[in-house]
Amino acid sequence: MRSIALLALATMGVPMAAVAGGTATPIPEPVVETPVVVAPTRADGDWGGFYAGAQLGSANVTSPNSALGGTDVIGGLHVGYRYDLGRTVLGGEIDYDIANIDLDDGATDTTLDSVARLKLMAGLDAGRALFYVTGGAAFADATLVGASASGDGYFAGLGMDYAITDRLNLGAELLGHRFEDFDNTGVDIEAVTIQAKVAYRF
Repeated sequence: MRSIALLALATMGVPMAAVAGGTATPIPEPVVETPVVVAPTRADGDWGGFYAGAQLGSANVTSPNSALGGTDVIGGLHVGYRYDLGRTVLGGEIDYDIANIDLDDGATDTTLDSVARLKLMAGLDAGRALFYVTGGAAFADATLVGASASGDGYFAGLGMDYAITDRLNLGAELLGHRFEDFDNTGVDIEAVTIQAKVAYRF
């Protein structure tokens, strides 16, 4: 009788163990997420590459050793390239401005007709804004007493660009120019320009 009871208990233990094993909760394997690295867009602070645009503003022209002088509108086109080195941005630019600034001293027919520049630039990358200093060679065409004349000089100044979109930026630039002994006339010419700029980045 005792053997029958033990056999019954052993038989009942088999399904109980199976049931206990069936209710065990499986341990999920850990999920490894790969971080997504988003490269900064141009608008976020990548100022490198080619760009081209236009500028428009005002020029105030004076002469320290003559009565020539005048103020009027000046504007033109520019093209350049920049290297973004992180916080520092280096570059070069060529621009050309057309003008018709009357420099008449009351006795002569004299105008400043155009200004071209070869620029070197160094700036601070501030994300969507770029602050820079610039300087280089300047070349001007003028009409002196009714005759065409040209002279070369130098300039220096500062500017700022702001990225409106990934490709389009607006800016402003203030430059001071000096042309000594313009076209061997003995006349020195100085000019201060302030211009708004718009450019497309390629």
